[in-house]
Amino acid sequence: MDRVYDDERLAGAHEQGNEMPEQSLLAWVELIASHVRRPSASLVEIGAGTGMFSAAMARWIEGSDVLAVDPSEAMLTEARRHHPHPAVRYVSGSAEAVPAPDGTFDLALLSRVIHHIPERPLAVRELARVLRPRGRVIVRTTFRERLDAVVYDYWPRLRAHDARRFPSEAEVVADFTSAGFAVAEVTSFAQPVTASLGEYHARLVERPQSKFAHLTPEEFREGLERLEAAVRGVDADQSRPVLERYDVAVFSRP
Repeated sequence: MDRVYDDERLAGAHEQGNEMPEQSLLAWVELIASHVRRPSASLVEIGAGTGMFSAAMARWIEGSDVLAVDPSEAMLTEARRHHPHPAVRYVSGSAEAVPAPDGTFDLALLSRVIHHIPERPLAVRELARVLRPRGRVIVRTTFRERLDAVVYDYWPRLRAHDARRFPSEAEVVADFTSAGFAVAEVTSFAQPVTASLGEYHARLVERPQSKFAHLTPEEFREGLERLEAAVRGVDADQSRPVLERYDVAVFSRP
């Protein structure tokens, strides 16, 4: 898996820069929970980062226990600090080497991580190993052909960069079906990430996403100035939440 998040500065900024309103997080967990097929489910999050989704699943999916796997010790340190939960274990591991026995989990979540995995076919086979029969994988991402994040409005060069590193829907589907998975659903889901454009600006000042590392300091500053100008142009009484849309692909193990 891509080791960009070994950077302690980025790991520290990631938590604040990627949080979302409680109601948005709950809406995402409800979507995830709709694919859990048994009570007291065992879940794994691959590339758990600072643990926001892992802890939320433990909170809101009744009876669940969660293994939160990430290759970055810096991210795991932040996760244990910000999102401790008695039903979550934070452990070092990767998509290609999940530290769990065969047939352990009912569901695996990969949130905004599929583009960081260099050996996707190997990772898919590993997911097939650790899932129980009829277990499911949820891939939360933005497919290459639908790169529409708000961030591209202010840093347009990032869209071209992400088009090179994000897989297409067809590529991800092929990886999973080649390993015997069936496509259960491919959908789109959007939720607010900040209450206003001003809050969105505040969260990006510290460059909390790995993609910003591919910009020069000048390019980042110019994008931030464009965003600042947009914030100034919004009347306080017209401020609206900033939405982020993601593609959600769900695969079922035989």
